Amino acid sequence: MSSLPSRRHVLSVGAGAALGAGVLGASAVPASASPLASRHSTGSEETRTLDELYRAARAEGGKLVVYAGGDTPTQQDGTKAGFKARFPDIDLTLIVDYSKYHDVRVDNQFATDTLVPDVVQLQTLQDFDRWKEQGRLLHYKPAGFSKVYDKFKDPQGAWVATGAIAFSFLYGTAAVGSDAPRSAQDLVDPRWKGKIASAYPHDDDAVLYLYTLYAQKYGWDWVARLAAQDVQFARGSNSPGDAVFGGQKAIGVGTAGSAVPNASSPARFVIADGHPFMGWGQRMGILKQARNTAAAKLFINWQLSTEWQQNSFNGWSVRTDITPPAGLKQLWEYPNAHVDGFPRFMADRAAVERWKQTFALYFGEVKGDPTPGWLGLHPGA
Repeated sequence: MSSLPSRRHVLSVGAGAALGAGVLGASAVPASASPLASRHSTGSEETRTLDELYRAARAEGGKLVVYAGGDTPTQQDGTKAGFKARFPDIDLTLIVDYSKYHDVRVDNQFATDTLVPDVVQLQTLQDFDRWKEQGRLLHYKPAGFSKVYDKFKDPQGAWVATGAIAFSFLYGTAAVGSDAPRSAQDLVDPRWKGKIASAYPHDDDAVLYLYTLYAQKYGWDWVARLAAQDVQFARGSNSPGDAVFGGQKAIGVGTAGSAVPNASSPARFVIADGHPFMGWGQRMGILKQARNTAAAKLFINWQLSTEWQQNSFNGWSVRTDITPPAGLKQLWEYPNAHVDGFPRFMADRAAVERWKQTFALYFGEVKGDPTPGWLGLHPGA
């Protein structure tokens, strides 16, 4: 998720964002919730400093549980280490799983009155709109909320994106030589047969949207030709990057990366004018029933702070007042990133299911255990 790779990671392209996509979970609307109440404005944003919020979190009890979308159990270790270094007295439990499992897990916890997390940080964008309507989210505007790109936040503060992420394809510079693929359209060239790794598009909704854009741009004949390329499909959006950086494959499709990698990086993440890739804001919200609200507010303020946003793994921030590195524009300034299209895509679950099953016809059924493992109903409890 893809949640996010370590935000202290240097600019590179190897850490596929672990951002499993999800399906709508069945959950009854609580009796106390109403759409009218959920639309009530929360007013101005937070004015307390991080140190003041830290004191409040310690006074509350010093505990925090976060459910984050992602591919591997260790994918958020950088976040945990950064938070612990800044706020050593807070006991942070951060659980990584595919977003499509976290969201229904939370729904089941609502239904059984066994809620575990205080904060959810997921790729399943549609869940935040649904939970807002159900009155499940605390309306809260952290410091810097006004600086967040408008479409990366709920106007009433029910959720805010804290990470700007993009999926495309990447290649190993040594493996492709001087004739590197310039766009995804080139991936069906016979010279790449047997040399491509990809995340399953019908297992992760962000990868699915990327493949949907490819199909719409290049046509179904392109999809059929790609299916004949002996692509190594695997679960987890980290898997294509792992295959490229590990030297098993020359090209990885459906993974995250930086368009301005470290000069010593052995791979390149491809964004080509006139050709699609996809980007989005990874949403975060505080659950209204959270047991550790003060710590949750500390966490979301820290994630949105300039000190954290300036160290994003890919150079992009959700904030309009943080300038990307030379060579990058703001993610939402790339029309071929389809930043506005992904939330609409995620909201139409019937269409998502049709796309999934269609790609299964071309590429076969998803195989393999989930890369974060099987975490059950109440991880972090």
